[in-house]
Formats: sequence, C-alpha cells, structure tokens
Amino acid sequence: MVHEFEGKTEREAIDLAAAELGLARDDFDVEIVETQTGGIFKKGRVVIRVHTRDVRGEARRAERPRSKPLEDEPPRAPRAVTEPLPTDEFEAQLVDFTRTVVEKMGYNCTVSVLFREPQKLGLKIDSEHASILIGKKGKNLDAIQLLANVYAGKLGREDLRIIVDSENYRIRREESLVRMAYETAESVRRTRNSVLLEPMNPFERRIIHTTLNDIVDIETKSEGEGLYKQVRVLWKGLRR
Repeated sequence: MVHEFEGKTEREAIDLAAAELGLARDDFDVEIVETQTGGIFKKGRVVIRVHTRDVRGEARRAERPRSKPLEDEPPRAPRAVTEPLPTDEFEAQLVDFTRTVVEKMGYNCTVSVLFREPQKLGLKIDSEHASILIGKKGKNLDAIQLLANVYAGKLGREDLRIIVDSENYRIRREESLVRMAYETAESVRRTRNSVLLEPMNPFERRIIHTTLNDIVDIETKSEGEGLYKQVRVLWKGLRR
C-alpha cells in the first residue's frame, strides 16, 4: 500500500511514518515526493510516499543448526521458470511501462515476466546495456523498480511488489550479501570487534538482518539516515 507523510526534514517524515504504521524503518521503501528548504521566515517541508508490503516472507532463511559452520550455508534455490509473456492486461501494461522507461533513458531492451508469486511479480530486462541499467550496486535498477511499483499502485495493485531484474543481478546480489553476512559474522565472532557494512537499501539490509538473526552471539543494527543506511554487525556473547 502507499501512504504519504510530511515533516520538516526527511528524517522527521520517516520517523512519523514508522510510528504511525507501526513498522521498523527497514520495513518500507521511501519515495521523496517534495522538498522545500526552510528559510528565516519559512519552515522546511519534506513530503514522502511510503510503499508498504508484507515483509514477513522476504529474505527469510531456514534456521541453521548451531553446530554447523557458517560457511556451509547452502545457496538460495532459484525460482521456477514461468510463462514470460504477460497473461493479463495488468501485466501487459506493466511490461510496456517498464520498457518505455528504459527506452526513454536511451537504451533498447525487451521486458518479460520473470516469476509470479502471490505477493510478488518479477520482471526481467534484457538489453545489451544491462550493466548501465543495473548501475553501481544496482541503484539504477532500484530506481526503475521503484517507478514500476509506483505505476503498479496507480493500476490498483498496491498489494503486489514488483521486482525488476537484469542479468540475474538480484539473485547474484542476494547470494553475495548472504555470503558477506556469514563471513562478517565469523570475523566479528573471532575478533570481538563490530563491523560496519556498506550502505544498502531496505531490502538488502533485511537480507543481512534475517540471515544473522538466528545466530545467538551475533547482533545487527542499522545506522545512518535516509534510504541507504549501513548495517553494523556486533558480537554480544552467548545468551544465558
């Protein structure tokens, strides 16, 4: 679903959204709708649009045996292949919209359906310019994905999360984050020193949090402001 909130700063608007929706700040995506800089006689104003969804099933990992080494965690199973052509008017409109966005960026592409799930629809962008469309750490792909989710909401499907991928970047990135999470946890456990990871979007931070959630002597927390925050991994010792 989509909600709008207003505050004097981006942080105030996000804090208000988290409080009213009863969610952690990592559990929703934020779109900045309007920003007005304050002056001597005028207060600043920031309007944000919050996209919420059921996050309980995302990036969830099976609980690992305590005696099993962290590095032996099995890789994530790939999704089943689905019919790539749109099966209804909504999918056709969404595919056409996504292709138009990329073409207006100046790149030719084809867009198809990657997967269908009860709360998610995956789209795949095929282009000879895939590396540019993905961007550094997937930021361009994230921007295209955000536009696709906004458009899906305008078509009346706020309940559905749209995942936009290219060259299997999302799966490769998720697998890389899971490996990094376990390697970092081992380092923190060995040195007893906390580690601050690179800035990540909300979905990527959830992968780190949920991956390490069941490790009894490791703790994670998000730090920073805005959409791209960092996750700190800490050693807390065994619970008694």
